[in-house]
Amino acid sequence: MKKAIVGFALGLAVTTPARAELVIQFGTTSQPGSVQVASAEEYVKRVNARLKGKARMELYHSSQLGSDKDMLQKVKLGTLDISQPSTITSTIVPEFGLFDMPYLVKDRAHMRCIAKEIVWPILAPKLEEKGYKLLGVWENGVRQITNNKRPIITPKDLEGLKIRIPQGVWRAKMFEAYGAAPVPMGFAETFVALQTGVVDGQENPYVNIESGKFHEVQKYLSETNHVYTPSFPMTSVRKFNSYPIEVQKALLEEAIPVQEWTYALAEKEDEASRDRLIKAGMQFNKADRDAFVAASRSVYELFEKEVPGGKALIDKALALANGC
Repeated sequence: MKKAIVGFALGLAVTTPARAELVIQFGTTSQPGSVQVASAEEYVKRVNARLKGKARMELYHSSQLGSDKDMLQKVKLGTLDISQPSTITSTIVPEFGLFDMPYLVKDRAHMRCIAKEIVWPILAPKLEEKGYKLLGVWENGVRQITNNKRPIITPKDLEGLKIRIPQGVWRAKMFEAYGAAPVPMGFAETFVALQTGVVDGQENPYVNIESGKFHEVQKYLSETNHVYTPSFPMTSVRKFNSYPIEVQKALLEEAIPVQEWTYALAEKEDEASRDRLIKAGMQFNKADRDAFVAASRSVYELFEKEVPGGKALIDKALALANGC
């Protein structure tokens, strides 16, 4: 009998199941066809190839896991692993409002320098103080304005228009400076708001306008290029530190090449997406850039006044326009 018991115990030791595969959930509000979803898909593919059999990342797009605000809260609580915020990041760390300064980012080469010299050494540590771990600096895109009332040529054309904006203090201040009535709203709610007239228009990169099917409910497409918005995939510091070292390294190291991959995709898709929107029937015009730049001065002044170190951040960013 004793031998049987010993044999049974040894059998239990031998057949104990292996540790379950780690599942990492990644949530984004963007829809398929957008640069943000494409970059997330590329990241998931790279991480899964590297960690095969040890961890698996799953992507949830189109606000399946909630709004950006919801997902940031879930990340903070540890009930979601990764989210991909953009403009709303300034509600966590006010200094991220730098990326709502109109006409600040000259081009993607400029953004590379800003990421290297400002985001990683200055802004990422501020996120960590708030409990968030930055994984990468990717792209949301260069933003344009659509509406159902009239072409937007100068800021005066925006006066009185209700414009949907993402959640973020500085985007609201910018459109207020232009005379519009900004309406913060989640991306998933925007189509119906445009369709029903709750708002007159919205602003987004071309690819987001197309993927959101806004051309089906909007008449005018105005190329304003008023803001370049990065996206900031992040997890929580606590969650990140709980992962095995191999997983931590994969999450950080695989996010780096996605920045360049995303830039190459976005450069190609910008013009193609714009052309498809025009072909779909939108009335296109180019805005008066000088008029918008002039109307944006007050936004810079407010940022310098209200955000600690705001002027130094703006000056540093502008100084990087010709390279780093």
